[in-house]
Amino acid sequence: MQNRLPRPRGRWLAGVAAFAVLAGAGTWTAVADDGAPPVHREDRVQEMPGAKIDTSYFTTGGKARRPAVLIGHGFGGSKDDVRAQAEKLARDGYAVLTWSARGFGTSTGQIGINDPAFEVKDVSRLIDWLAKRPEVQLDGDGDPRVGVTGSSYGGAISLLAAGHDKRVDAIAPQITYWNLADALFPNGVFKKLWAGIFFSTGSAGARDGAAPADAPAGDAPAGPATAGGAGAATGTARADTAPGPANPSGCGSFQPALCAMYERVAVAGKPDAAARTLLERRSPSAFGDRIKVPALIVQGQADSLFPLSHADAMAKRISANGAPVSVDWIAGGHDGGDRETGRVEGRIGDWFDRYLGQDKGADTGPAFRVSRAGGVDSTDGEALLRGATGDSYPGLSSGAQPIPLTGREQRFANPAGANPPAISAVPGLGGGLGQLSSLGVGLSLDFPGQSARFDSAPLARSLRITGSPTVRVKVASNTGDAVLFGKVYDVGPDGRQQVLPSQLVAPVRVENAEQGKDVTLTLPAVDHEADAGHRLRLVLSATDLGYASPAAPATYTVSLLDAGALAVPTAPAVKTQAAGLPWWTWALPAAGALVAAGLLITARRRTVAPAPHPELAEVPLEITGLTKRYAKSADRYAVRELSFRVEKGQVLGLLGPNGAGKTTTLRMLMGLIRPDDGEIRVFGHAIRPGAPVLSRVGAFVEGAGFLPHLSGRDNLELYWRATGRPASDAHMEEALEIAGLGDALARAVRTYSQGMRQRLAIAQAMLGMPDLLILDEPTNGLDPPQIREMRDVMIRYAAGGRTVIVSSHLLSEVEQSCTHLVVMDRGRLMQAGPVAEITGESDTLLVTTADEVPEPLVEKIAALPGIGSATRTHEGLLVRLDGATATDMIAELVRLDVPLTGVGPHRRLEDAFLTLIGGSA
Repeated sequence: MQNRLPRPRGRWLAGVAAFAVLAGAGTWTAVADDGAPPVHREDRVQEMPGAKIDTSYFTTGGKARRPAVLIGHGFGGSKDDVRAQAEKLARDGYAVLTWSARGFGTSTGQIGINDPAFEVKDVSRLIDWLAKRPEVQLDGDGDPRVGVTGSSYGGAISLLAAGHDKRVDAIAPQITYWNLADALFPNGVFKKLWAGIFFSTGSAGARDGAAPADAPAGDAPAGPATAGGAGAATGTARADTAPGPANPSGCGSFQPALCAMYERVAVAGKPDAAARTLLERRSPSAFGDRIKVPALIVQGQADSLFPLSHADAMAKRISANGAPVSVDWIAGGHDGGDRETGRVEGRIGDWFDRYLGQDKGADTGPAFRVSRAGGVDSTDGEALLRGATGDSYPGLSSGAQPIPLTGREQRFANPAGANPPAISAVPGLGGGLGQLSSLGVGLSLDFPGQSARFDSAPLARSLRITGSPTVRVKVASNTGDAVLFGKVYDVGPDGRQQVLPSQLVAPVRVENAEQGKDVTLTLPAVDHEADAGHRLRLVLSATDLGYASPAAPATYTVSLLDAGALAVPTAPAVKTQAAGLPWWTWALPAAGALVAAGLLITARRRTVAPAPHPELAEVPLEITGLTKRYAKSADRYAVRELSFRVEKGQVLGLLGPNGAGKTTTLRMLMGLIRPDDGEIRVFGHAIRPGAPVLSRVGAFVEGAGFLPHLSGRDNLELYWRATGRPASDAHMEEALEIAGLGDALARAVRTYSQGMRQRLAIAQAMLGMPDLLILDEPTNGLDPPQIREMRDVMIRYAAGGRTVIVSSHLLSEVEQSCTHLVVMDRGRLMQAGPVAEITGESDTLLVTTADEVPEPLVEKIAALPGIGSATRTHEGLLVRLDGATATDMIAELVRLDVPLTGVGPHRRLEDAFLTLIGGSA
């Protein structure tokens, strides 16, 4: 027996060790990404007082020390929701730690809504853990170089961590709150719809591990939850933060004090002082004077939960502390819309490169940026965005202009039960509409007799509102108290069509107003342009769907003060990027000069271009040895040793299967990306980003963005003005004649068919009559008649001695419209030359005819000398030559009165193409 005892003991120890690896030391997983350095993920559960916190740690291996980043998740979510961002930052050279907050995912404990005594201390303990990792860079003993980022709930924890732990070196909070009491009880009014979603999300996450379908947009759904969270926490704290026993009231894993607060406010319909104090104590604003690290503040315009005023407050406080601050207003938010995830995460990476990685060359972007609607994509109907920037953050009242309002004193009612309510923002539904409000799209409703309205005169010129308008009014209530909802509409010239910018309203509670009370209303912060001829309309409503109004009926009386002046902020120092500068924004495609300007905006490095080649001065395009490797790969090529030449007057078809390298080649040709090797010369000039010769290149690469309410001509004129070039250089009429739009130019673009939009986009590319015109899939989405019209446009354009390069997958169209072809496969050139040369000669000719050839006539043709056979097809005749030449055959057909319309080789381009690309078909 003594010989057998060590074996089970060894197995038992091995089992304990394996459990320790899984539960304590963590598990490692490698994440691959197409040639990028592999990301290793270590999952571990970390013991915290009163909770077990589920974490994931991401690195790319190696012994070099690097800065660390903590990423928090949204309310109702878990660490899994930020995994993609964590992996990207790890590949960029950071050690990244994610975690599921208390009560979410598989973490236990009670939800304290970022309670400093619990959730915030958890972050400090995670920083302690990072300080012990050998791959993490240290600023001192136990002090890692660390940044914190996250959205919404995770954004607030980044601010709170910076306020409580001096080891935090930089933060990037997104769409989050500064004062949670102000968010849920703005101006003393209960935001009942959002508060209900907020608490039901946490409750659902605790019961069954998933957020309900109406969870706050932008906050991730909860992952699986454990049942042991309630009552498991230990430690001492204030009475309002102690975990306490499980909640019997269906409030899930929330701390009892939070449950009691919510239920009390929800029943009363308005907040009390204790409720405000409870939320303020765990808000970043309570510790604002301690936040002294560089902060990139990203806030959503489509956000009725945490509006722009919260970003304004945090920016002002952190700036006053002496820390660098940049503010970025994105298009979307908690109400939906475009969160611009790729751009924002890229900017956060640059921010951390500068302030964690100490890369002084990292471009952290402007001090202020706001995303603005720049038209609608003509191909998919999606809103396009342009950025507007300022060298300093303007705040919410910069450049205020007085806009007089008119209207008599008005009386209206708060109905019994506050029903039916007016409608503005509907969480999760209004964001997309909010983003399109500048294009005349919106959804809002005010019931007659329940609101007052005051209008401005028609605007003499367009007015860009950037910030919070304010107005002074006198309010009286027959009950003494009033709850009002202020909003400013953009009203069209007809007086009926009205848009509520970003679907936002500003609530206000007015007390002791029996005899009337003067009130200054601060209206929602927005970025919105009202066109000339439109009016601004101030509406004060007694109800709103998202908020609690008094249940008792009341009568309100409202009149204007200060001559009815609405103070409208305009932020004159904030300048919108010219339409069409970056190729991925509003007026794509830009001419080559605009593409170069876009590259300047994104600060791409230039190289000195070689001297012009005089012998190629009249050659539109010559490509020699062009090579482009896939990112982070030494032996995988998108384009490899590509060479060909294009002459004046040619219509060149660029063909190849998906993945052949066509788009990469066109992007290099337009200076959008740099080749790894080889050279592109346009009229003898080497192509580089910003090369002056790109002004001779026009491009249609994807659907252009047009303003739908403007005419086709107005859109083109607006685009050309944005280039800064003289109007005479546009050759507008010549381009329009070639495009063949006719009377449609005077109509609004929203009335155009898809074919007309495509032709307008090509007309835009032809402005300035560039010597080289590049068209990428110009017939996408067109029907056969429209395709034929597009073919005629290309042929007419090249007829003047200019050159057209067209990439298309429609082989029949390329065969009919192109004079020359370049066939690519797997990045290489397969063949280049005239169409006839590539399709090849054949002894069988296809004779197309205007009418069907009678069978007796077919027999006569077949019996002609030198003709082997003649067969009738649906297009005409297939004639096999047996000694006769094509010229002889045509002469005989004319003599026999055959109504021929064309003669060509029977071998089609499709046959040649499939032969050239072989297995890639």
